[in-house]
Amino acid sequence: MRFYNREKEIARLNEIRERSLRNAQFTVVTGRRRIGKTQLVLRVNNDTPILYFFVARKAESFLCQDFQQEITNKLGVPILGEINSFGKLFEYLMQLSQERAFTLIVDEFQEFIKVAPGVYSEIQHYWDIYSQHSKINIIVCGSVYSLMYKIFENEKEPLFGRATAKLSVRPFEIDVLKEILADHNANYTPEDLLALFTFTGGVAKYVQQLMDSDATTCKRMLNFIIQEDSTFLNEGKNMLIDEFGGEYSTYFTILSAIARGENTRAKIEALVKREIGGYLTKLEQDYGLITKKLPIFSKVETKNVRYSIEDNFLIFWFRFIYKYGYILEVGNYDGLRSIIDRDYKTYSGKILEKYFHTKIIQSQNITKIGGYWNRKGENEIDLVVVNELNKEAQIIEIKRNNDNIDLDALKNKGAQMIRATGEMKDYQISYLGLSLEDC
Repeated sequence: MRFYNREKEIARLNEIRERSLRNAQFTVVTGRRRIGKTQLVLRVNNDTPILYFFVARKAESFLCQDFQQEITNKLGVPILGEINSFGKLFEYLMQLSQERAFTLIVDEFQEFIKVAPGVYSEIQHYWDIYSQHSKINIIVCGSVYSLMYKIFENEKEPLFGRATAKLSVRPFEIDVLKEILADHNANYTPEDLLALFTFTGGVAKYVQQLMDSDATTCKRMLNFIIQEDSTFLNEGKNMLIDEFGGEYSTYFTILSAIARGENTRAKIEALVKREIGGYLTKLEQDYGLITKKLPIFSKVETKNVRYSIEDNFLIFWFRFIYKYGYILEVGNYDGLRSIIDRDYKTYSGKILEKYFHTKIIQSQNITKIGGYWNRKGENEIDLVVVNELNKEAQIIEIKRNNDNIDLDALKNKGAQMIRATGEMKDYQISYLGLSLEDC
């Protein structure tokens, strides 16, 4: 699959590279695993010397041997003597960057915590000494959200305040997914597009795997994902074990409950059978995996809260692969496929709501968007889209099948919401039904 999109990110990284010719730059690039961080940073800066260091889990001395070879190959500078400390190697590079400009990319930067945790203090020390007269363009990438946040955002950590720029790599937007799918299947259907959004959420590596394998229809995507030796089957566990450590089983149970629709604290605690307030806070604030949803127009302090997983792939993984892992353990891939086929329409109907929520944010000039439900969890409205500047709003019902949309019932729900909240009384309001064919 060819390289798509990322024009804004590339432009920003190129601006940073230009600044580094005058003043040293230290850019932090974050994003979930498989999002395309490495390909992005390697694509930029391709007209200047680049050092690429990948922090593997092996002894620091072995890493330094690899890095020294990279320095010799890319910069043509032999290093006299053997350096077994990354700190000393970094000092050498900072000194060298006072004489010549180059880019240093350090991938999986958070892995130093396991390899040599003292590295961060050494980087801080030598950065503070040499950066004022340096022409180095440092880009560090990390995919473990909680660790990267700790390294650069915790004021007690040595690298707090050292980053000169931060860039978060996001999933492909819906228009890009359409472009990619059209390039690989000119006759794709709305069902195929929704499936690509459902299974990948726009994560670059997942999209690439499917497209490169000619899995361009809903059926082919599912066949590719649910098969023996599929990399998708262990992906959720591989992504999150490092995040959660020894408590991963509790976190997995919570995420599995949310993925199957048990989205209030009371319902989740009934499944987990323990108090989970601290876990929910960490999942939201430390790991960035869930979002606390409130009815639109609610007060911040309301207890009328629902939780949702932000990552589409993880929703699917916890809903089907993790939940039915025992079926995969006996090698019954067809059995799991049958369960997914049975539940897919209902499941993808909920993802369709997220699809339009995402699409509207990406394509319209709005000031507020969200769903609505009352304290009893009734009178539910899928989407309310507000433009406070023009005093206009759309109240939207979303169904897979357009025939199931009832605009009269939607208008009644909208009137009840306006009475209950006291909002939008003088707004111009339109009522709209969206279905699969509107994708």
